[in-house]
Amino acid sequence: MSKSALKKYLAGLKKKDLELQILDLYGRFPLVKTYYDFVFNPREEKLIQEAKTKVSNEYFPIKRKRAKARRSVAQKYIKHFRTLGMDPFILGEFMVFNLETAQRYARTNRVNEGFYKSMLNSYKEAIHHLVIHSLIKEFEERILRFYKGTEEQDWFFQEDFGQLLQVLELNEQP
Repeated sequence: MSKSALKKYLAGLKKKDLELQILDLYGRFPLVKTYYDFVFNPREEKLIQEAKTKVSNEYFPIKRKRAKARRSVAQKYIKHFRTLGMDPFILGEFMVFNLETAQRYARTNRVNEGFYKSMLNSYKEAIHHLVIHSLIKEFEERILRFYKGTEEQDWFFQEDFGQLLQVLELNEQP
């Protein structure tokens, strides 16, 4: 069904029928329930704190001995937060936190080349998000600190990290 066909269908419904359909969707589909729960009671800080705890536990586990260090955990949260329409600043904070946490882990643990490639993707995504939402100034210091950490730790793909930083610098030019 196209969007215009849906609009036409919804316009033809009586208010009561529309309310019943929305309530039915709310009851049947967890994603709809999650969306409406977020819209009416965002609790963004609580959601971000829970996500930060999960990401921290990926790299620095409390209940198990070995870290899993999966980038996918943070990526699922980022995708979910975007779907909900979370405040861009709060989402940017989470993205940079994820980078910093992974870097702290890499400082004291051996990681493979795939880890660096994955972090490069996260770095690209974070910079893209910050540029689009004009949040570079707010996170500039932390992004630069992260980049310097990649140099100090001699990360793979150093040239790619540097090119992304140049994009940032070009974006700041008047």
